[in-house]
Formats: sequence, C-alpha cells, structure tokens
Amino acid sequence: MERWKGRVALVTGASVGIGAAVARALVQHGMKVVGCARNVDKIEKLAAECQSAGYSGTLIPYKCDLSCEEDILSMFSAIKTLHQGVDVCINNAGLAHNEPLLSGKTDGWRNMIDVNVLALSICTREAYQSMKERNVDDGHIININSMGGHRMVPSADEHFYCATKYAVTALTEGLRQELREAKTHIRATCISPGIVETEFAFRHHNSDPEKAAAVYESIKCLKAQDIASAVTYVLGTPPHVQIGDVQMRPVEQVS
Repeated sequence: MERWKGRVALVTGASVGIGAAVARALVQHGMKVVGCARNVDKIEKLAAECQSAGYSGTLIPYKCDLSCEEDILSMFSAIKTLHQGVDVCINNAGLAHNEPLLSGKTDGWRNMIDVNVLALSICTREAYQSMKERNVDDGHIININSMGGHRMVPSADEHFYCATKYAVTALTEGLRQELREAKTHIRATCISPGIVETEFAFRHHNSDPEKAAAVYESIKCLKAQDIASAVTYVLGTPPHVQIGDVQMRPVEQVS
C-alpha cells in the first residue's frame, strides 16, 4: 500500500457499513479519500475520528445523490478542481428493495438500477477518464459486488437485487477487457461478499426489523472490516497482478 500514499481514492456510499470501513482503511494507509453519500454527517464524524487517530491520510466528505448523473458529474468536476483527479475508484454504494419480479413496483426496480448499475458505470467511466487525461496508468477500479451477483438467492425479495448484482459481475469483466484493449495497466476488480453485518438488512427490510435482525443472528457474519481488508489486499498487490473476482462468505453461510 506504500505506493498509494498521498493519492486520491473515491469511495461511494461511505457513510456507513462497508463504505465507511473502506474509507477508514484507506485513510489509515495515507490516501486522500473522497467519501460520498447523500447524507454526509456520518462521513464528517468519521473524518474527525480519522484525524484524531492520527492517520496519515485525509477523508474529504462529499454530498452526492448517486441516482442523479448531474450530481456524479459535479462531484468528479470538484475532485478535478480540488485534488487533480481520481487514482482509485471504489464503487461501493448499493441498495435493495423488497420488490419481487411478479408484484414489485417499478420505482423500486428503477432505483436499484440507478444506484447499483448506472451510478457504478458512470463513476467507472468518469474515473477512467480522470486517469487517462492525467496519464495515470496504474489506477484501480474496485466494484463491491455481492455473492448475489453469482447465484440467485431463493427469496422473491432478492431477485431483482440479484439481477443488478449479476450486472456488476458482467460489467467488471467487460471493464477488464476494455482496459486491456486500451493497452492500459489500470486494473479492475470485483469483490463479492456474502452476508455482512451492516445496516443493509435493516434498510432492506425496513418494515420488519425482526426479519433484518434474524439475518445477522443466524450465523457468524462477515464484518465490514473484513471487506476493507480485502480492498487493501487487492490494492496492495504488485502492478502486474490482476485480481478479477474475490468471493467472500462466512464459513457458516450455506449458499
């Protein structure tokens, strides 16, 4: 991770859970991290904690609604003006709604596509363009995916969400191929966790907190820090090493 000191990383969905853990880890390793979310209060608190802890990097909170392309483009413009550009892009933001294929609401489907698929793709495109215009040839784009992007969960509440994560699997491999064709050494990696104990289930099952709690009580889950450790491992590999997909599950997880 030594070569990343002082360089700029964007972490989407950095206010809680995996995003917050990744942002903290990168700041700890000396990176300048732009952490974005719709609500930046928690990121501001995390930035103060990182500063108090004496970490060598810095965390810059940025308010951004990732379902709005104009917000994303404005964010990249601000990063260019204030910090030259992005060297690492961690596409972490994602969400799920209880909208089955046979009875789901279109608005819920659209929101999942906007955040899980389109925002990820827009951020990837803008990060690559930022690297290209500055002749950055060793950048890294990491998509935080899900085991739901590799197998279908047997629950109607999850089916559309899984479809968006299958898209992330395909997009990451497509990105790797396009980067290779462009003869660049910018790398693309997909990290696919199983059940991680965060606020995700409580947001997903917001009308049934007992159901959400049961998800995390059923087995010993992964922690957000486990995913952050995977991110720093991937970033810390030598520039000639490409890690395509990291699949992570709790030992007790069945599928």
